[in-house]
Amino acid sequence: FETIPLPDGGDAFWLDSRTIAHVVTKDDTQSLYTIPISTSPLSFDLSSHVHLVFSAYVYPDGLVETVKEQDTAYENRGNSGLVYDETFERQWDTWVGPKSKAFIGSGSGLSSPVEPFGEADDCDISQTHVIFTAKDPQLPKAVHTRQNIYLVTHDGKDLRQLTSGIQGATHSPVFSPSGDKVAWLELALDGHESDRAKVVIYDLQKDVRFTITEDWDRFPDSIFIFTLAVPLTPPSNAAQTTQPTALTSSGSISGFTPIPGGRATFALSSLTSPNELYELSGLDAVERDLLAGTNADVKATMLTRLTSFSSTGLQGKDLFPGKDIWTHGYVITPPGFERGVNGKWPAVMLIHGGPESAWFDQWSTRWNPNVFASQRYVVVAINPTGSTSFGQRGRPIQDLLLGWKYILQEYPEIDQNRTAAAGASYGGYAINWIQGNPKLGFGFKTLVCHDGVFDTTYNGYATDELFFFNHEWGGRPWDPAAFEASRKYSPAYTVAKWSTPQLTIHSSKDYRLPEGDGIAVFHALQQLGVPSRLLIFPDENHWVINAGNSLKWHYEVFRWLDQFIGLS
Repeated sequence: FETIPLPDGGDAFWLDSRTIAHVVTKDDTQSLYTIPISTSPLSFDLSSHVHLVFSAYVYPDGLVETVKEQDTAYENRGNSGLVYDETFERQWDTWVGPKSKAFIGSGSGLSSPVEPFGEADDCDISQTHVIFTAKDPQLPKAVHTRQNIYLVTHDGKDLRQLTSGIQGATHSPVFSPSGDKVAWLELALDGHESDRAKVVIYDLQKDVRFTITEDWDRFPDSIFIFTLAVPLTPPSNAAQTTQPTALTSSGSISGFTPIPGGRATFALSSLTSPNELYELSGLDAVERDLLAGTNADVKATMLTRLTSFSSTGLQGKDLFPGKDIWTHGYVITPPGFERGVNGKWPAVMLIHGGPESAWFDQWSTRWNPNVFASQRYVVVAINPTGSTSFGQRGRPIQDLLLGWKYILQEYPEIDQNRTAAAGASYGGYAINWIQGNPKLGFGFKTLVCHDGVFDTTYNGYATDELFFFNHEWGGRPWDPAAFEASRKYSPAYTVAKWSTPQLTIHSSKDYRLPEGDGIAVFHALQQLGVPSRLLIFPDENHWVINAGNSLKWHYEVFRWLDQFIGLS
């Protein structure tokens, strides 16, 4: 290994076999640097015709050369007013300004990567073309999720749309090694941001588009996590299923990058370890098996850990890998936990967001089950039906209740008089709903709500992404069916039954679930005389990211839990 320090962070990628490019963001400005590599050239062959494709924030003229001058004029305009004639006016944590992302030189007027989370995997480049995903420019962005796949030559000419124009969002477009096919992930329904993604192949030579994971019951989030034998191109657009082959069976993978020699590198984390870099070798044999139509021998691959960044920090920490339970979920027990000592341990049920999300065998600095367990709580994390890769229909509250009752039966070591629930986003909504429906019988002694919905109907007007409410509730908030359903299941109309002590947390830059909901919950609890506390982060969004704020978040959450259910 040659270690290259990057003190300012940023993104790094290869320009050629001896040069790394490094993009650094500082003070709202991005700079591009090159880093020469002093060791011998890499063994893989990079074309001498290097094309650098980048996206930049530009004004409506699309010219990067005029950005600095227009920035100065905009900053000195003499007022702070923002005027909008269409949505989005704000998204995630940012008010939309006059600039948008665009591929420089494409001349398309399309914005990519797609805000707010789009990154480099929103595009790919071949020797002659760029493929990228972008929001359909003809549709209101806050009401529709449709993203089309576009193909354009390096000089910005011959822009071509490859998607049908009736699909939902698209992600992760990539070229095949030969450049004659492209693949992407596609959601079928416009307006449904959490629809199941399917792998689509487009044969550029035959002008045929076909789906190859039509009936696969998983939710892929990038093309490379599983190996697929790409079938022959059918004579016309079609849908079929090719069963992917899992290359790994534990932990959570990100940054999967194929490299020469039948290998790939990626980051892997688990419930007990942050990301470390791994290499998976032997993939050429897997590929040969798949192309031959035989079952791939995944055991022939070798997984090698390349880094140990976290070894020192985790030394002496008693972390539990979690036990799979019930339909699916995890129980993480605290240090010192022993079976047979009944009624000793307090317990916390964590409720994930979405609800189309899931608890994974994955490390995180937010809502890390082992951090809760380290405070001497038995942690229960359930994936109800409707969670990612657990179907698209479900009754999450009922599943949570059944799972919780199952845990209390299976773990008599839990003190049922010292139990709590904590959740964020949809999980925060669930907390507020449980608060107002004691007849459900969860029996929690205290609750923690992070960025949760208070008035479901009002959220359909106030959230940044209007399509989410419109799809989940079957219409706009004033449409009769959606209005009736959202009022029926709105915590705001259950306040008279609230009595459980609750900590409420909200952030002022959360435009997905604006802070008024959290403040309203706190006001209701205070007027009812229910023990309650409000924690506000004026500078955070839907997630608490800042390190100091994260420490404060954890301090207040554990201070609250300890007060009502902690071990003496």
